[in-house]
This record gives sequence, structure tokens and C-alpha cells, in this order.
Amino acid sequence: MRLYFQLFGSFFKIGAFTIGGGYAMIPLIEHEVVNRRKWLDSEEFSEALTLAQSAPGPIAINSAVFVGYKLRGIKGVMMTTLGTVLPSFAIILLIAIFFAGVKDNAVVERIFKGLRPAVVALIAVPVINMLKKKRFAWRYVLIAALATVAVAVFQISPVLVIIVAGIAGIVNLKFKV
Repeated sequence: MRLYFQLFGSFFKIGAFTIGGGYAMIPLIEHEVVNRRKWLDSEEFSEALTLAQSAPGPIAINSAVFVGYKLRGIKGVMMTTLGTVLPSFAIILLIAIFFAGVKDNAVVERIFKGLRPAVVALIAVPVINMLKKKRFAWRYVLIAALATVAVAVFQISPVLVIIVAGIAGIVNLKFKV
């Protein structure tokens, strides 16, 4: 029973103190799950992150689902997902109630503009951490760059890029290319 409360509390804290969406939550989830609680090792977290990015839906929720399921099955999923979603839901509800009166306030606009660089930094942290790992293959950087060029420059559908990357991964695994 104690682990359920820890799962809920950890993901509630992450959900409550992260601004910038799911990708900004990744460093906090990694710190809590790998470094602090030691629920997953670094390799398991990388695999969970890959699955979370591949599955439809928000990456933070998908990561929470993976951790909860690995540790306590369906009940663990309910605790981690509820912990992740509840703070955002409450905050958005409060903002919706009170934001209409302050949406044109210069101070509020400056606060949001000031948060942007912090959000970019939080999104960059997982990429930097991945690049630091000893076993990291630089081919992933090349693949990501090619995918970015395909979508941004050549206007290829991201869905098609994901499908091609998935097929390439299966071929790579099957034939050890």
C-alpha cells in the first residue's frame, strides 16, 4: 500500500511543478524514478521513454503508465496517471476561472515570456543526457537530423517518417544491419 502512495505522490509532485508539458517533465521523471527512488535503472528508463514517445498520447502520461505498470500493474498505472494528471487539471481549471480577468495583464504576459527559455532548457536536458551516455550511438543523432529535415524542409508527413523509422528499426533488429 505504501508504494501506491509513493507512486501517486511522486507523479503528483512532477505534475504539479512542471511547466511546459510532457517533454519538460522527462528530466523530473528520470530524476525521481531512476536517481531518487531507483524504481528503474537508466537503461529501463531509456526504453520506457522510447515506448512513451512511440505510443499515441502525451509522453508524460505514457511514461507514468510504463512506470506504474512495471511496479504495480493496473493499480500502479491508476496511481501514476492520476498523480500526473490531477495537478494539471486543477491548475487549468483555476486558470480558466481566473485568467479571463488577467489575460491582458502585462505582468502575466512577461511571466509567460520568461518561462519560455526554462521550458526549452527542460526539453533539452534529456537530449543532452542521452548524448552523454557511454553506449550512445551517434547514428541516433543522424537519424533525428534526417527526420527533422524530412519533415521541416521536404514537408514529408511526420506519420510517414515514424512509420519508416519503425520499419527500419524492425529490419535492423531482424537482420542486425
